[in-house]
Amino acid sequence: MNLREFLIDQFRHLEWADASVWQAVLESERASTDEALGERLHHIHMVQRLFFTVWRGDTVDFQAGQGLRGRQLMAWAREVYGQARTRLTDPAEDVNRPVALPWAQQVAERLGFEPSVVTLADTAAQVVAHTAHHRGQLMTRLRELGGNPPLIDFIAWAWRGRPEAAWP
Repeated sequence: MNLREFLIDQFRHLEWADASVWQAVLESERASTDEALGERLHHIHMVQRLFFTVWRGDTVDFQAGQGLRGRQLMAWAREVYGQARTRLTDPAEDVNRPVALPWAQQVAERLGFEPSVVTLADTAAQVVAHTAHHRGQLMTRLRELGGNPPLIDFIAWAWRGRPEAAWP
């Protein structure tokens, strides 16, 4: 498996896991109306969208999706998966090309060093890792609210035969 195939696989799992989380959230009345959970879901999907927007070379909107919750947020979030898949599967797209992140200078000021050049592959890996990190927080909150967190590990997806996402 080459790097492009690996990233495509990671993004297929990303969408499947996100759809599974949404299913569990919407099945729980408490979770579907919980403000903290809604804010975390928005953060995850806003960051995904920011990276995808940068990949396309479009202007980022750091306020994107503000105020969306529940099914409206889910519908807004779903738009980016196809865009990401199209970008990653395009043989003309160089996954090793440099990607300039508009927020890099803010990070440099906060961390005290200048960030190195990153590639589309680096940023794709960041989207996967960042989403997985926050998805774990979502699962903890879902359990606290009496919901039923799904098993969304990559290996569970692979054991299931790498199914496509089943959105609610």
